[in-house]
Amino acid sequence: MQIACGGVTDVGRVRTNNEDCFRIVMPLNLYVLADGMGGEAHGEIASALAVETVVTHCLDAEANPAANVIGKVEPRWSAKTKRLSTAVHLANKKICKSAEEHPEQHGMGATLTAAWIDRSKLSIAHVGDSRAYLLRGGSLLQLTRDHSLVAEQVRRGMLTAAEAEESEMQSVLLRALGVQPEIEVDAEEHMLFPRDVLMLCSDGLTRVVTEPEIAGVLQAETDPIRGAEELVAIANDRGGPDNITVVIARMLKDSKGWFSWLRRGARKNLGNNGHAGGK
Repeated sequence: MQIACGGVTDVGRVRTNNEDCFRIVMPLNLYVLADGMGGEAHGEIASALAVETVVTHCLDAEANPAANVIGKVEPRWSAKTKRLSTAVHLANKKICKSAEEHPEQHGMGATLTAAWIDRSKLSIAHVGDSRAYLLRGGSLLQLTRDHSLVAEQVRRGMLTAAEAEESEMQSVLLRALGVQPEIEVDAEEHMLFPRDVLMLCSDGLTRVVTEPEIAGVLQAETDPIRGAEELVAIANDRGGPDNITVVIARMLKDSKGWFSWLRRGARKNLGNNGHAGGK
């Protein structure tokens, strides 16, 4: 199975700086997205630290499979899922350490959602309210659980989904990188099939674009870059109140024709998506 992928980040229509950051590491089929918080430029620092720490650890783990695993892991998890969870724990420690060494960075943090594809297996690691979605057969499934106050209230039956969308407490997170020295990381595995579409996004998209609209774009636009651009444009048309980042990976049948097209697209993606969020 071959993969066509791409990502776009945008400052939006209200913010003056972009605290989102993403990386696509095509040789590993690794996709990492973070949304920083902390004001001024500190959110940018936190998100960049988170993304770079995850990418660096995953690259190192490929060269050194015996590297230590950090945090709680399930025995049934694959090696890549364990590594991805470890990488998120390391990112949390890196952000905390930077804030300790630089008092002006106190209070900075980041959400993080990372996906690692190994053949037909998808590993996900997640903290915060950035999301991972899977489109399959026209149905859009949210793979991650938001670690926010309103999401928890919905899960407990204290709010309806509609009430949560209108709540002024949407930005209150119950879990984020950099807040505490130790963090609980959600990690899980899924099987992938040809024509599945994986999407990572920051909450700048999901606050203003509905899931049916997201599914419609992912179904209609087969080019990942154009699909991401279209979703960002919709969010901006609705005021762009936050930074917006969208990363799309489309599973393709393994055929010679598709492979040649992907090789042409791969060079473009590597050149445009190495860094985002001003880093």
